[in-house]
Amino acid sequence: MTDAALPHDDSRAKRNVAVLTAAQAFLGAQMAMIFVVGGLAGQSLASNVCFATLPISLIVLGSMLAANPLSWFMQRAGRKAGFLVGAGAGALGAAIGAYGLYLASFPIFLLGSLITGVYMSAQGFYRFAAADTASEAFRPKAISYVMAGGLASAIIGPQLVKVTSQAMIIPFMGTYFAVVVLNLVGALLFVMLDIPKPPVPSEDAPHGRTRWELITTPRIAVAVICAMVSYALMNLVMTSTPLAVVGCGFTEGNAADIVTGHVLAMFAPSFFTGHLIVRFGVEKIVATGLVILAAAGAVALQGVEIENFFIALILLGLGWNFGFIGATTMLAGAHEAHERGRMQGLNDLLVFGGVTMASLASGGLMNCSGGDAQTGWMSVNLAMVPFLALAGGALIWLALRPKDT
Repeated sequence: MTDAALPHDDSRAKRNVAVLTAAQAFLGAQMAMIFVVGGLAGQSLASNVCFATLPISLIVLGSMLAANPLSWFMQRAGRKAGFLVGAGAGALGAAIGAYGLYLASFPIFLLGSLITGVYMSAQGFYRFAAADTASEAFRPKAISYVMAGGLASAIIGPQLVKVTSQAMIIPFMGTYFAVVVLNLVGALLFVMLDIPKPPVPSEDAPHGRTRWELITTPRIAVAVICAMVSYALMNLVMTSTPLAVVGCGFTEGNAADIVTGHVLAMFAPSFFTGHLIVRFGVEKIVATGLVILAAAGAVALQGVEIENFFIALILLGLGWNFGFIGATTMLAGAHEAHERGRMQGLNDLLVFGGVTMASLASGGLMNCSGGDAQTGWMSVNLAMVPFLALAGGALIWLALRPKDT
């Protein structure tokens, strides 16, 4: 069945949104878990503390490398097959990570992180899958509702860390075993997914624009830039947060609670972000997200009290939500169905390429740019400024262009 033949009541789309929202909630909990313990585990294994966040960077690098192959695979085998591959990679990566902790081997632990990135890449396509069977009117809401599934993952993930991080003799190994179970059980959700495989194009079917033509389309270029900046800056700050919190004298439990607040702020607004986009326009919502990200950095620069961490990370999550969901919606409406495999893979390659650079920079800025955790934390947040200026400038440029070009 083609997109044009789908029922106008969006019944199929709503069923798929329910499945993808549940996957975002249950399977997505592993990302919150790994982001809480990954840097701390890396710090315990690495010979140089400047490489403490390298495990998280390798996850994002794996996601970047997997984006195009996964997009190509889903274009031919369907979303369900792609998501099952992602869950399998999540289980395998966590198992290898646990083995690396058992051996106290940083290289093996990093290998597990790289493979985990395949899951992260697959999860990133949940939002695009939500749009596959949705009407134009329902599309922003479908994307937003699926992202809202992260609200549950924000609660499940960090709380599982509290239960599992010290549950075994080797710290954090229990957390990685829990991630294996999450993937094996959560993969069953995709049995209920009902997204038809894309039809095999005929020889005379339109091939669509090349990647270069797509990325140089003004609206697509701005959407990609805003998505890159929103996601990369969120990752830059969040990756360093557990290290900063513990380094400033607070506990791992405090770090988990702060990450919980952050991830709640990332996904709770998703219940109404789609409605705001419909009402006010996607450009205004993206711009609001960038302003909130700037406010997060300003709060963080005011001090390292526990309240500063909570408020800054909550604002960081809210800014990411508006910026990233808005940019995703902008992109989803700027290319044709037969271009989606090419464009969505390219988008996530670029977005997670930026996130990889941010996560690599995060550990260096946090641990190696000053003499203490407070100085490193200030450096992390000051690094946001030029990239926010880039994304804001791109939005202004798009707004000033003639509407018919």
